Amino acid sequence: MFKIISDGGCDFTQAEIATHKIDVIPFYVSFDEEFLKIGKDITTDAFYQRLVSSKGVFPKTSQPNPQDYIDAYTPHLKAGYDLLVLTISSKLSGSYQSASIAADLLREEHPDREIILIDSLGGSIAQGLILREAIKMRDAGYTLGKTAQLTRKVQATTHVYFTLDTIEYLKRGGRIGQATAFVGNMLGLRPILHLVDGEIKQLDNVRGKKTILRMMQTALVEALADEKDNIQLSIGHISSEKDANGFKENTEGTLGIQIDNPICAVGAVIGAHAGPGALAVAYCKKYEAVEAALEVESEIVLEEEVA
Repeated sequence: MFKIISDGGCDFTQAEIATHKIDVIPFYVSFDEEFLKIGKDITTDAFYQRLVSSKGVFPKTSQPNPQDYIDAYTPHLKAGYDLLVLTISSKLSGSYQSASIAADLLREEHPDREIILIDSLGGSIAQGLILREAIKMRDAGYTLGKTAQLTRKVQATTHVYFTLDTIEYLKRGGRIGQATAFVGNMLGLRPILHLVDGEIKQLDNVRGKKTILRMMQTALVEALADEKDNIQLSIGHISSEKDANGFKENTEGTLGIQIDNPICAVGAVIGAHAGPGALAVAYCKKYEAVEAALEVESEIVLEEEVA
């Protein structure tokens, strides 16, 4: 048996953490000198209330440190469990590095135990989708090695697209220049962004939120029409639940599917730079579809070798 550990980039609620019997290592956030553990010392709602009210202060976020991972790993390793560890994209945070340092230290103390790390190359709902597939495999009785193999394959099929209600928080966080932010706000432009190999890239700038949501939905339906039975979808938002619910209902109706994953309130790690009003959609292939494709590939290779 093995245990699953994720950093807080997955944006699971405390109820989901308990239901799925996983460990989640929180990130830290600070509006002043004190760093608070996200989800433990400060809730998501409280974070966004402070984000909006603290006009002159931009919050700082910090990844879990190696000791945080050591503290999470150690009890399970002593109890005889192997570990599967999933982190937010290593290109967005140093969490994967902290997880790796801790794993290297503890492998020496527990040589009979296995610790496998996976870089999600995503965050929030994208990381959450990958985590959910790993949990399903664990619950189905898959071995650690098989789960890790398929989880990496699932990660490779994962895509996430998101839009922001304002670029003010990107400006406050130093992610774009003052002049760019001024022009964008004056023109009412909203970016369409996505993750490519773990890094944020811009697809387009669009005027008007309704227009941008229609564009995102049209693109999503076109991309998934032939794959709808083989994919998992997740929708996330920041203080924009009405938009998220509408996007979910329209997508379900157009694709003829039911999105089982709960709508996610995007947490402070991403939210500090995205700000209220953001909306995101992510999808990945189900592990069963990934496994079936691998079996077909193996059969083709075997036939070629026999021939």
